[in-house]
Amino acid sequence: MSKQGISVIIPNYNGKQLLQQVLPAVFIALHNTGLPHELIISDDASKDDSIFFLQSNYPQVKLICNKENRGFSPTINKGIFAAQYDYVLLLNSDVKLSPDYFQPLLRYFEKQDTFGVMGRIVGWQDEVIQDAAKYPAFHGAKIKTSGNYYLAGPSDNDWLYSMYLSGANALVKREKLQALGGFDELFAPFYVEDFELSLRAWRMGWKCYYEHSAICRHKTSTTIASGYKKENIRKIYNRNKMYMHAIHLNKWNRFLWFVQLFLESIFQLIMFKKYFLKALFLFLSTYKNVVNSRKELHLLAKGKDLLSVNKVIEEILNSIKGKEIIRF
Repeated sequence: MSKQGISVIIPNYNGKQLLQQVLPAVFIALHNTGLPHELIISDDASKDDSIFFLQSNYPQVKLICNKENRGFSPTINKGIFAAQYDYVLLLNSDVKLSPDYFQPLLRYFEKQDTFGVMGRIVGWQDEVIQDAAKYPAFHGAKIKTSGNYYLAGPSDNDWLYSMYLSGANALVKREKLQALGGFDELFAPFYVEDFELSLRAWRMGWKCYYEHSAICRHKTSTTIASGYKKENIRKIYNRNKMYMHAIHLNKWNRFLWFVQLFLESIFQLIMFKKYFLKALFLFLSTYKNVVNSRKELHLLAKGKDLLSVNKVIEEILNSIKGKEIIRF
């Protein structure tokens, strides 16, 4: 059922110090919209006193608590399916919204095929742009998962496409988000799940946008780094990139990607990059889950032809032909 308003969902793990700094800004930005709203914090079995802090200082916040640590996708999904309003802002606990953050974003949903829109992420205490629209590119058969761009002369009517919406700040249509099943929990505990979700949306024919005038500030967080060793982080990140390719590339491109993956694995073996080989083992040993994710996407399409990744990239690149862009 459609219900006009905004649901903000913040996943939290040991984030009391961050929440103290970002929550006042969230409520100011929500108040400035004039729309009904709610804030849902989905806690991933925090060991600090995040829960006590929230209950004591923000009784209006809806709290969802995991009994055990499960990672980003399962945690935020609980919030997604508890959300009641039409628009859902997926927000990291280390991102502070500007007071008028929502105002330039809501117009994007006047188009029926909009999935979502993200704003510009700058530094906590500077104007250095950390995240903008995501630039689509291949490296051989591999989809590049990094690369940002924005127009050299941004205006109010750019409607600039983004290859994916950063999970740090993404305003999405609740109906479409829930129809996709939220984030794929195969990607737990973290990384690449926002790219994969956006790819599902694009392939369904829904659009992802970037709005340069919607600004939020990112404070570098060590939440993941503090809980995991660097090699384990690299292992999970590379495994999840493999998942994304195997789910979304068509048969021919998937074959080419496997060839490239084989050659890359030989190189990584020579270089003795253990984390990459461990990632490959994890990927291959759970490949049946990849097949299931692929099947679920086709079931969601209900017989509708899904766009290929190549078509998605072609559409985005065609939209900026002849325009001066800044890439970083």
